[in-house]
Amino acid sequence: MSTALADDEVVGARPVSVPRGYRFELVKLVSQWRIRLLVLVCWIAPGVFVAGVGGQSTLPSDTLFGRWMHATGWAGPLVMLGFAGTWALPLLTSLVAGDVFASEDRLGTWRHLLVAVRSPRRIFVAKSLASLTVILLLVAGLAVSSTAGGLASVGDQPLVGLDGHRLTSSDTAVRVLLAWVAALAPTLALAAIGLLGSVALGRSPTGLLLPPLVALGMQVAQMLPLPVAVRLALPGYAFISWNGLFTSPAQLAPLLIGVAVSLVWALLATALAHLLFLRRDFTDLAYDGAGRRAITLGLLPLAGLTALTVASVAAFTPSTGSGITRDKVQRSVATAFAHLYRMQTEQLHRPAVTEARLRSTAACTKSDGQGAQSGAGNDWRCVVIWHLPGVPVPGQAVYQLDVTSDGRFVADGDGPKEVNGYFLVRTPTGDAPNPLWQFDGNVDLLDTTSKG
Repeated sequence: MSTALADDEVVGARPVSVPRGYRFELVKLVSQWRIRLLVLVCWIAPGVFVAGVGGQSTLPSDTLFGRWMHATGWAGPLVMLGFAGTWALPLLTSLVAGDVFASEDRLGTWRHLLVAVRSPRRIFVAKSLASLTVILLLVAGLAVSSTAGGLASVGDQPLVGLDGHRLTSSDTAVRVLLAWVAALAPTLALAAIGLLGSVALGRSPTGLLLPPLVALGMQVAQMLPLPVAVRLALPGYAFISWNGLFTSPAQLAPLLIGVAVSLVWALLATALAHLLFLRRDFTDLAYDGAGRRAITLGLLPLAGLTALTVASVAAFTPSTGSGITRDKVQRSVATAFAHLYRMQTEQLHRPAVTEARLRSTAACTKSDGQGAQSGAGNDWRCVVIWHLPGVPVPGQAVYQLDVTSDGRFVADGDGPKEVNGYFLVRTPTGDAPNPLWQFDGNVDLLDTTSKG
């Protein structure tokens, strides 16, 4: 009977069209109280959170762009994007896509649905499109609400990028939009994994937990000292690599690779879910998962895809090892310092100076020069040297760096006090945050440009 039900056309009856089935499944989803609650939360809570944090004296400086939430409203949606990629989006895909098929098993309504629609293929397409629509609605709510909250509470000021340069409001708006669009790719991959778990594991709650567990595994992997090829070949990397949009020039290669890998995962997981769905026996009322087929048709192809993408990325990308070298760290620190020094100069109403005339350089060591001068760690130390026109003695400033395995670093000023040793600077209009005290930066893991 399962073979007969897999046919698009059942003798003597015409299957319901996909648009009609899609509308039916969409109404079923949005009629659930938990989906309605998620929609309200995603369209209201981010704006309230961003506005609330913007009014606090303490900022989430350990979060990317969190230290700029007092300075510009555009930092709010980026802070929310970082949180969403880690926690919110895996949970949302679990609650929507991870339960869209399993709920029919728990309620025992497959027979009624098959009699009404008369095409398992169209049921799968309708359910997949309905869950995709709800997920897109939730993601849009997170982005729009956090942006509105930030702009309403702080304003439309320029944003400081990860290399210290200022982005105009219009440029920032485009990059924020692109960052959220890029995050859709790994979200779709998690949603497809949710569909696969919902089909393969039936009414088992493990299917519902599959997207968060996969996301957690990818987050743990990103914290490990993995080679660049392995890091970029994981579908969750696009949740991280969007920060390359906020440098000049933009670090697009890691982002595009991460998006492409995520989309391939989404297509394969959806195809596997479709295949398992058509092969299931709908006459078995005690059906509780695909058993061995869940491994042979679900887990093994995804494991093979991971191996293939690692090999492909390793063959076509230039960097090896961690991708974090001393030359890259020195260039990133020196570039960010020069841009931020100009900002501090403007705050103090000193004579303007360009980055070219500053000629800033950085000399960095890891573990006091002991061991390999590469890789992540909180034991990087940099001495920045710059030159001012008409001043014969160059300036020096010391920074302690905490470099994470994905290339992001936080530079903490360690003197002199008048440059980077205090979090405030005294300006003619009063105390203001010191841009050189602490700043975020990013090392391009795929950059192979030699020093100088």
